[in-house]
Amino acid sequence: MDPARRRRIGLYSILLTLALSFALPLGSYGLHWIGQEAQAQEEITGGIVGERNPRSNYWRAVGEGATGISTVQGQEVGVLVQRSASAWQQFRSGAIAQLLPWTIVVMAVILVLYHLIFGRAKLDRPLSGRRVPRWSWFNRLLHWTTAVTFIALAVTGLSMLIGRELLIPLLGKAGFATWAQASIQVHNVIGPLFSVCIALMIVLWVWSNFPNKVDLAWLKAGGGMFSKDSHPSAGRFNAGEKLWFWLLVVGGGAVVVSGILLVGPKYAHLLPGQLVALFDGLGRAEMQQAHIIHAIVAILWTAVALGHIYIGTAGTEGAFEGMSTGYVSEEWARQHHDLWYEQMASRGEVLPASGNRPDPRARAEPIH
Repeated sequence: MDPARRRRIGLYSILLTLALSFALPLGSYGLHWIGQEAQAQEEITGGIVGERNPRSNYWRAVGEGATGISTVQGQEVGVLVQRSASAWQQFRSGAIAQLLPWTIVVMAVILVLYHLIFGRAKLDRPLSGRRVPRWSWFNRLLHWTTAVTFIALAVTGLSMLIGRELLIPLLGKAGFATWAQASIQVHNVIGPLFSVCIALMIVLWVWSNFPNKVDLAWLKAGGGMFSKDSHPSAGRFNAGEKLWFWLLVVGGGAVVVSGILLVGPKYAHLLPGQLVALFDGLGRAEMQQAHIIHAIVAILWTAVALGHIYIGTAGTEGAFEGMSTGYVSEEWARQHHDLWYEQMASRGEVLPASGNRPDPRARAEPIH
């Protein structure tokens, strides 16, 4: 065989080897793809998939709530996958965490715009120095304890909900982990104190917060917030304050009850035997529902609370003194709560300008 022919045979052999090295793997991949397509088509058309891929049937059954063997001890023993957990996680991370906190931002923007347009609600008359007792020391202690715990719970709750996105860039992962753990502990410890305060507020203040005809007129006038010429009549509490109180009753009740359901199983062992039974039937699904209610109501309540804080501080001249000292000026009482002022004046409980201490001959304001 001549050298030229040997060279051609060697070259063709190398080319054939290279061609087969590409063709054979691609061919096997193609056959595998064809088999997968046939299996998928058989599944769509109602073929017996279990005979071809029994693991698909197994995990499908697990996803539908089939029980098996697990290390969990308790009422959820044997449950491999809880179907509601995925839906709860998506709703928490989606609508609740990404959308609802914006209601707080929107409320803050509205209050800033209102203050820039209408300004502070100032008193129509100069101060005379005469004072009217409005809040007892116990009412003020209760109010400020509730306010401080509310702010602490709002900050720690939002930290647990959206802190990962907002605080990790500022604190780093290690710093946020420390803050998150502290937030959980503070939230769980302060929560019971806040619950007691809410219950006391409801019991002590409900008697003065039932609506009446005067409140309807106050609402029609917008509380005088958009007009500087007139101030609608009001008793001890105006309609806006009554609405805030009933929001406290409904929203506070929902937050307190849902919070108890969330932390109850963790601390149930500290309760007497009869009370432990209250949490026996509480499963993970019920706690997920309680979490949703807790988060939604708490965020919306925080947004509305910004309005309450604004009106009681920067929004209304003379309002803050009532809760800080227990007394309001005669001018503030006549302007914002004229019907209540008339009752106080008729009982001789308007203090003279000589001092802010209560006259021992005057009757103290009821605790409620």
